[in-house]
Amino acid sequence: MDYFKQLLQLLKAERNEDREQYRRLTESTSIAERRSDGLTWYPIAIRGSELGRGDYLTVEVERTTHQDIAHQFRVGTPAMLFSNHDPKNDRVEGTIAYQGGNRLKITLLTDELPDWSRDGKLGVELLFDDQSYDQMQEALQLASTLADKGENRLVRVLTGDANPTFRPLPTLPVIPRLNESQLQAVGTILAANELAIVHGPPGTGKTTTLVQAIKALYGQDHKQILVVAPSNAAVDLLSEKLHDEGLRVLRVGNPARVSERLMGLTLDHQMADHRMMKDIKKLRKQASEFKAMAHKYKRSFGRAEREQRKALFDEAHRIMKDVAQIEQYITDELLAQAQVITATLVGANQYLIRDRRYHTVVIDEAGQALEPACWIPILKAQKVVLAGDHCQLPPTIKSVDAARQGLATTLLEKGVTLHPEAVRLLNVQYRMHERIMGYSSSVFYGGQLQAHTSVATHSLHTGDLPLLFVDTAGCGFEEKLEGTSSTNPEEAAFLIRHLALLAEELSPAYGPADFPSTAVISPYKAQLNLLSEQLTQNAELAPFRARIAVNTIDSFQGQERDIVYISLTRSNDKGEIGFLSDIRRMNVAMTRARKKLVMIGDSATLATHSFYADLISYAQTHDGYRSAWEWM
Repeated sequence: MDYFKQLLQLLKAERNEDREQYRRLTESTSIAERRSDGLTWYPIAIRGSELGRGDYLTVEVERTTHQDIAHQFRVGTPAMLFSNHDPKNDRVEGTIAYQGGNRLKITLLTDELPDWSRDGKLGVELLFDDQSYDQMQEALQLASTLADKGENRLVRVLTGDANPTFRPLPTLPVIPRLNESQLQAVGTILAANELAIVHGPPGTGKTTTLVQAIKALYGQDHKQILVVAPSNAAVDLLSEKLHDEGLRVLRVGNPARVSERLMGLTLDHQMADHRMMKDIKKLRKQASEFKAMAHKYKRSFGRAEREQRKALFDEAHRIMKDVAQIEQYITDELLAQAQVITATLVGANQYLIRDRRYHTVVIDEAGQALEPACWIPILKAQKVVLAGDHCQLPPTIKSVDAARQGLATTLLEKGVTLHPEAVRLLNVQYRMHERIMGYSSSVFYGGQLQAHTSVATHSLHTGDLPLLFVDTAGCGFEEKLEGTSSTNPEEAAFLIRHLALLAEELSPAYGPADFPSTAVISPYKAQLNLLSEQLTQNAELAPFRARIAVNTIDSFQGQERDIVYISLTRSNDKGEIGFLSDIRRMNVAMTRARKKLVMIGDSATLATHSFYADLISYAQTHDGYRSAWEWM
């Protein structure tokens, strides 16, 4: 089918670009740079090893220094153990089997540690992750075959060849904590035979709605439900909330947040607590002893020794087969008891659950999910629930061409366009003052959002302006190019000064400990570096620094703060605004604010784009427009 042929081509282009970027990065950087990019742990110490499935050796390692650096190691990703003695040759590949804190387990493609592991310092480095691409490709090929046969109704609905159907619901469920639009969404999810879509703008309680819907779905037909999301963080949040609602949750893969509560939901943890694990430990110990005895026969001394060595290895293999069978039995038992299984999109194909089938799969954060990855869990179900907001950040795509040709368009976006009858918009938001919400609601949500009474007029203090656009036009704040990123030093200095004045204004009502939570956001990394420097150097803001976060728009998605400052940065006489023209990104930035939103920018440059021209008019209408000259 052409639909999937095109997706396969786009996925191929994305894989090639991703691999090329990874090759350039690893070939041109030092070990220290790769460590700070989160691709390498070095140096490490080996803390233990054990034989795992298929007689492969699983080694537990710990990073002994640089423990505070963020990293990209995740369960299931390919990696290698290497020695700095001769890193080109002294290396063995494997897969990350566990990651928590500063420890990880890597299952190596060997049954014993190589001799070089005793020479020099050791490290672990991520390899290019072809496995995820292979799984996405397999899913698309299978979907294409099913589409050609025309027998799978869900595939036909999602590709636009059929319309979704709904069974009549006698009444909406009674869930006191949900509002009318949330209840309608739950009703649609229960009534849908193939597809339901929950469109959740910022602050509208999408996660709360989804959790109640999953609980109601399980109550409706008592069939196991698969719940997935593109990121570990989103899966963790849902796993915890579903568990809090009393559902038996099994989290497959390792959580990003290593909290006790979450660890208790993981398959590894539940297996470790199983009554039969004692037997497994005993058998593993026996197998290791037999292997150790066999390894004493390092050279061929003669036929009798060779046979003895083989007999010892055979016995170790036989024991490990028994171990594998017991592990499978434990896994099957735990999987059968779970009411909800949670995983990432690609994690839904983890070897333990790969062949399981479900009546319903729920995909959260579907607005950030790459379509080929969505097909992995979708093909395991008869019905899919997509939840997210296509008016916020799209998925990250490496290939500009693939993005332009359609890979950036998510399944959620296609579903909203193709099947409006399956969509329920959550229309009451519990985050923002109504003036902060207003512009976003009119541009992105057809003016349908309402602010709940608990937040509609909440403010930092009586008479405070919730929305402010500070215009730097005519102030001579010129942008500069730093590498490929724009900066505006004067605008950065002005923003920090403005924030310091606000802190002074608020000081009668708020002390350093209860100062309103504050985000300083810019779309440009180089501008963020300037803002961080300025903040560090500002003595008046020193007492409040713990309450102020400076970061990119992307890193604040899904979060909220009492006060948000946005440095728009661009100021030039050509009216060029670069990727400020990605207005979905600006939607995310603006809707992080609860009580006060301050945007600082040059109207002469920004107003060349209708979104910003209208935003400035909106601020003027609500007495929120000021010239920077007022503070000069």
